[in-house]
Amino acid sequence: MTTFLQVLMTGILTGGVYALVGIGLSLIFGVMRIVNFAHGEFVALGMYASLLLFQSLGIDPYLAIPLITVGGIALGAVVERGFIAPIIAAPEHVSILMTVGVGLVISNLLLFGFGAHPQSIFTWYSTKTVRVAGVTFSGPLSVSFLITLAVILGLYWVLTRTEIGRAMRATAQNRDAAELQGINTGVARMLAFGIGVALAAVSGTLLLPVLYVIPTIGGVFTLKAFVVTVLGGMGNVLGAIGGGLILGVTESLGAAYISSGYRDAFGLIAFLAVLLLRPAGLFGKSRV
Repeated sequence: MTTFLQVLMTGILTGGVYALVGIGLSLIFGVMRIVNFAHGEFVALGMYASLLLFQSLGIDPYLAIPLITVGGIALGAVVERGFIAPIIAAPEHVSILMTVGVGLVISNLLLFGFGAHPQSIFTWYSTKTVRVAGVTFSGPLSVSFLITLAVILGLYWVLTRTEIGRAMRATAQNRDAAELQGINTGVARMLAFGIGVALAAVSGTLLLPVLYVIPTIGGVFTLKAFVVTVLGGMGNVLGAIGGGLILGVTESLGAAYISSGYRDAFGLIAFLAVLLLRPAGLFGKSRV
């Protein structure tokens, strides 16, 4: 029983960070109706930005989160204005090709700047653990989970209690009607993309203390973001939280009781099962 609880809690803590990855993709799809195939590369960019700040300035990854957030929003806004906005009315495959291209540029720039070898950081808390009722909690994962909760609550407040959030929700529901009400949907889309990129970059920062990072790691997180988004329902920001937790627990249980070598495959099996049985996702129709 203790082993099961241990595996379950590890899955929940990991799933919390997965949820943050998926929320960014879900927000972008909900507001803009495009699928960001560069999402994982923005996670990798956040990891390398945190790595650079740690190595050059000695800034702890958790303390770097405000800088990563501001930088992510700014970068997302630039990418949206420069590459996405001009093709917003084009057929869907155009935006797919554009985001794939953006992702390829980012991964190759990271490869050129940092090299192909895996890199990681070591801090005083990297190997710290907390033991509660016989269950051992990873220190970095526990802190990352708590920060994830705070970020999600902050995003929920922005979406439900601010004019910016209301504008994004209105744009997601009906762009034409929102424009008739005086909402600048272009700004709403730009902010949604910027926030989505910032969430991806922050999730990369949270994962850096527990993972090695390589320039091509973005593809892995793009896939995980898709799984989380589909499990929660495309465009359903709150559903992405449940999707992330389900993915984390599924991977953790599968790795512990079947084979750790097929850890990623268990999430894909859950992904395919949901597509077959409930194509709209576990938590209903698309919404923000």
